[in-house]
Amino acid sequence: MPTLVIDTATAACSVALIEGERVVASAHEVVGRGHAERLVPMIAELPDGGWAEAILVDCGPGSFTGVRVGIAAAIGLGIGWGVPVAGYSSTALIAAAGLADRPDWDGLAVALEGGHGELFVQPYDRPLAPAGALASLKPEAALVAIGARPAIGSGVRWLSGVPGVEALPEAARATLLPPELRTLLPRPIYGRAPDAKPQASK
Repeated sequence: MPTLVIDTATAACSVALIEGERVVASAHEVVGRGHAERLVPMIAELPDGGWAEAILVDCGPGSFTGVRVGIAAAIGLGIGWGVPVAGYSSTALIAAAGLADRPDWDGLAVALEGGHGELFVQPYDRPLAPAGALASLKPEAALVAIGARPAIGSGVRWLSGVPGVEALPEAARATLLPPELRTLLPRPIYGRAPDAKPQASK
């Protein structure tokens, strides 16, 4: 069954058509911002305009705007095509790629740049399974949480002394995700509490 994968949760804008473990076509660009302008043309450039029997989208954590752009596009296409939409976590995809590329690692910690000088951090064990909850932490607290694990993600440059590899999620690597990590509802994972607080009643 062909599946369209959409990933706009970070600085990357990434799409892929996959069938099982096979990548039919893909495109991946580091755009920083401007996902909304780039995403639809990237999908249109895929075979058959990106049409698929299912859609898989990165729900975050990551960029507040990027996450929402990807989910909105996925839901819109899902309604238009009459196909199911499911989600996955950006940390799971990065962890899957990291463990696949580095067979000598028994586990790792994903560290993504978040807002307000914090990092989204989540540890994973091999085979691919979360070893702890997602947390938004200052770099010094992230170092404690990561411990002796190597780190991977866009936030490793803030982790002094930790062996790590900078990485962003890539839609084509979704072939590495096991079925149980492809079942999220297409809703944002923000990873931290909202900045806006409701006004106290007078």
